[in-house]
Amino acid sequence: MRHRLISVSLFLCLAVLPPIAYALDDPFWITIATRMLIYGLAAMSLDFILGYGAMVSFGHAAFFGLGAYVVGVLTHHQFYDEIIPFLPFDWTGSVSAVVQWPLAMLVAGLIALVIGALSLRTQGVYFIMITLAFAQMLYFFMIGLPDYGGEDGLNLWTRSEIWGLDLSDSSQFYYVVLVLVGCWFLLSSRMVKSRFGRVLIGCQQNEPRMQTLGYPVTRYKLTAFVISAMGTGLAGALAANQNEFVSPSLMAWTTSGELMVMVILGGMGTLLGPLLGAFLLLSLEEVLAGWTEHWMVILGPILVLSVLFARGGLYRFLAGKRDAK
Repeated sequence: MRHRLISVSLFLCLAVLPPIAYALDDPFWITIATRMLIYGLAAMSLDFILGYGAMVSFGHAAFFGLGAYVVGVLTHHQFYDEIIPFLPFDWTGSVSAVVQWPLAMLVAGLIALVIGALSLRTQGVYFIMITLAFAQMLYFFMIGLPDYGGEDGLNLWTRSEIWGLDLSDSSQFYYVVLVLVGCWFLLSSRMVKSRFGRVLIGCQQNEPRMQTLGYPVTRYKLTAFVISAMGTGLAGALAANQNEFVSPSLMAWTTSGELMVMVILGGMGTLLGPLLGAFLLLSLEEVLAGWTEHWMVILGPILVLSVLFARGGLYRFLAGKRDAK
């Protein structure tokens, strides 16, 4: 009941945030909260494999950046009415969210299928390093594409379009992001509680035993890896819309590190915890950066203390279960 209360309370607070921000004459917080939700979605997707499958991926920034670049490339070609050169058919792109966002998830999922099929041949630190290596390969690949801005990135001339909505309005875009985050949370929760999720948790606890019982462990883990990448790709597509700009920095290893910190800070294996971790980490960054340019010196010890005194993450601390899973 306490877990359900935390979940419902959090989403209710998020639902009333825009009216409160306008009442206080500070709509800037809507933009900040939208960014937190987007990164929370990416962290929640990472937690699906990190917290439940014990797959420590240090390359999830690649899928985040891929989702953003799908939106950026499609918008760029639509604006200039140019045919996309690397497709086997003539298409000048699209600004429709119904096209862009599912395609961002599809591209991230397909790339994850290739990366996962190779990475899952390894375990432990080797898995970490190979996912990082693939992410860096994609990072430098995007830097080497001058047609899409190279290292300088690519400007978006408009946000994605949804019939009946104006996503250029910060409140409407915020609620679209909130609904997507809520839907992904519900979907992930159902998957975790399903037979698929139980097998994934079993692989985390005792993989050799699951193999002995006849479960195709690699297939389950690869499926989870692809699903996680698709959620991260959706988050990247939303990030591109909010910033109206994409760059290779979205694929940098530091972005993967931030996502992992959010998961650990919020609580691995909780789904909602990484969302709380994203809110906490980005809030600290916003507040501390307003005090001093050396805010990272203060943030580091705060994160260390948080891990020491809330060992299971913020979510388990609030739920009254302080020990890690």
